[in-house]
Amino acid sequence: MPVDEFKHKGKRKQLMELLYRKGIEDEKVLKAMNNIPRHLFIDSAFEEFAYRDEAFPIASGQTISHPYTVAFQTSLLHVHEGEKVLEIGTGSGYQTAVLVELGAEVFSIERQKELYDFSRLILNKINKKPRYQTFGDGYKGLPAFAPFDKIIVTAGAPYLPEELLKQLKLGGIMVIPIGKENQKMYTYLRLDDHNFEVLEFGDYQFVPMLENTKK
Repeated sequence: MPVDEFKHKGKRKQLMELLYRKGIEDEKVLKAMNNIPRHLFIDSAFEEFAYRDEAFPIASGQTISHPYTVAFQTSLLHVHEGEKVLEIGTGSGYQTAVLVELGAEVFSIERQKELYDFSRLILNKINKKPRYQTFGDGYKGLPAFAPFDKIIVTAGAPYLPEELLKQLKLGGIMVIPIGKENQKMYTYLRLDDHNFEVLEFGDYQFVPMLENTKK
């Protein structure tokens, strides 16, 4: 079984207090993140630093996002228990676990096979398996399971993926960083079949969202 000791829990509590001071006030999100052992999602070489508000390298040249970024994106989603959430970019599986902890039915896509295999393993071990997880092209979404209440994109999209917007239900929210080298964080709220309320939330830097499937 994965090891989650008192020292880890103590550091997690301190991290949640830091995130609160940085402006994350969504108690549900903070509580969910406090229940997820982030150190299990990164290389053991970084375990000592797992509860700093820092990004760390993971497999396939990708990173696990800053806890603040995870908390901020999750807060923008306004997830309610039982909602269908499409996650583009499973990555390490940490964001997935937070969404599952919030009670969402998560449908997750990962383009990098090494990360897909790793995240499936760790999410199963800590009993935070998503409803559906697949290896594939995030730009295409999962039309077979659409529409979704919420969509979260965890990599920098160089342009707005229209196919994802098509899979968002009326009243649904998509959170996505858009830009090539640096990104702006946006939310898209579907108002009707053709119109969205679009809000911008400042500058971020993500690894790029890649097209096609790489084995």
